[in-house]
Amino acid sequence: MEGRDQPERSLLEGARVRTQSRVALPPNLARVNAAASQAARTRFTALLHHVDEEALLRAFRRQKRQASAGVDGMTVAKYEEGLRDNLSDLCERVHTGRYRPQPVRRVYIPKADGGKRPLGVPALEDKIVQSAVAEVLSAVYEADFLGFSYGFRPGRNPHMALDALHTAIMSQHVNWVLDADIRSFLDRLS
Repeated sequence: MEGRDQPERSLLEGARVRTQSRVALPPNLARVNAAASQAARTRFTALLHHVDEEALLRAFRRQKRQASAGVDGMTVAKYEEGLRDNLSDLCERVHTGRYRPQPVRRVYIPKADGGKRPLGVPALEDKIVQSAVAEVLSAVYEADFLGFSYGFRPGRNPHMALDALHTAIMSQHVNWVLDADIRSFLDRLS
């Protein structure tokens, strides 16, 4: 280990139980999550009604205020000026089938090796809709993830994964640790 201090608390205890994210869910999504947890084979066929104005507002609040604007040039501050009307209109478009995502603005960010990594910047409303839909889908699929899964999960971060790894390594006999990366993996997805 690279001189990491002992974790403040043992995550091994939590990993033994098939626990999921501790993020508080709105009551409607808590019911969806409970149904998904109780019956693994449950098929959810109607979830769009959970993408309502309140879900869109929560999604808006999760947006970074200084994030780059998409092709439409809309910033968080500008959208916030008429927030309730904007979200009401967006919700109506989503539910009537009139919502259409904007093209994604392509930018290139420098990589450590001197190359450039392509990055797509969605329009603000697209980010809001994506975040609201992800919240609904997380309520369904969080029930399926194991406690030792940390990647892109609500209420989890890389530091928690490192702490869990540290605890596991220190409490068991470990011969080797594999660190693997697929070169330019995300660059090659289409």
